[in-house]
Amino acid sequence: MAAVQNVGIVGAGAAGLTAAILLADAGIHVEVLERADAPQTLGSGITLQGNALRVLRQLGVWEQIEAKGYAFSTLGLRAPDPAGTVVAVLDDMRTGGDDLPATLGMYRPDLTAILRDRAEQAGARISYGKTLTGITDDGGSVTVGTADGNTARYDLLIGADGLHSAVRKAIGIDIEPKSTGMGIWRAFVERPADVVRTDLTYGGPCFIAGYCPTGPDTIYAYLVERAQERRHEDGPRIMSELAAAYGGPWNEIRSNLDHSARINYTWFTTHLVDGPWNRGRTVIIGDAAHSCPPTVAQGAAMALEDAAVLAELLIKADEVTETVWKEFTDRRLDRAKAVVNASVQLGQWMLDGVRDADVPGLVHSVSVMVKEPA
Repeated sequence: MAAVQNVGIVGAGAAGLTAAILLADAGIHVEVLERADAPQTLGSGITLQGNALRVLRQLGVWEQIEAKGYAFSTLGLRAPDPAGTVVAVLDDMRTGGDDLPATLGMYRPDLTAILRDRAEQAGARISYGKTLTGITDDGGSVTVGTADGNTARYDLLIGADGLHSAVRKAIGIDIEPKSTGMGIWRAFVERPADVVRTDLTYGGPCFIAGYCPTGPDTIYAYLVERAQERRHEDGPRIMSELAAAYGGPWNEIRSNLDHSARINYTWFTTHLVDGPWNRGRTVIIGDAAHSCPPTVAQGAAMALEDAAVLAELLIKADEVTETVWKEFTDRRLDRAKAVVNASVQLGQWMLDGVRDADVPGLVHSVSVMVKEPA
């Protein structure tokens, strides 16, 4: 019998829903507590590398993901010139195995919807409008209070509630994400016909100009600059001005950067809980435990892997012991730390203007590491 029979999960994002699917498939009662009043339908694109796709295949949703997204296995590098000259097209490492593409881009709300439907089919219950107000751990169970005045008791609680995790705060982990010094504009727009993979341009008015196809007709395009105060309503103008230095597909992308485009601006942040991610019978995973800039596109993959490893350990264990938590820490902490450190280092090299940085070596080393299952 599994170590737990009744699990609460805070957060209905990719990490929380992945854990819910795997635990519910094993016959464990799962309730997902989501702060939003209804399923979220807004968002931008997401880049999923092979090791993320490996977990999604494990969940039994790969065919749906493949149908909704846009898969590719090469990476283009372009010069920061008016022609958008292609400098190189590289075979990308298939970190999920040779039978999966290297990368897949998709619309983030589509990913969440697929996982949400799969979780409900597995028997997980998703409760909306649940804002966490307190956690009480009596050593054998965890009682959760929510703002609607209700309480619920679980054998174990998983905090998968993102960067500014209420669970992390409630269990006394005093760590918050900090800015890395970079900001990113993202736009979800129509796909130019010649965008068939991610192309990256380093230099020009931005540190990085890139895009990722997310479906037959859509892409998300992004421009990375030094972090500063920006207004979302200025997005079309600012993105168009910055993108004017880049040619190739950017010419068409610029023409679509009007007020009908879904444009947002955020700062790159990072944090890492450098030690066990549990306190008693409450554990945090995904962005609640670690976050990094998207410079090596591994944030979502790390969150999915956290959920899959945790579920595996809880299902195979007879009881929740320190042995379970030690194995979870041993399998996840160093791997997540390496990705966080590499992501931050790559950005810092750009901020510092380091010209001889071994960017290919850094990215390759991360790719080699994550090719092996977590």
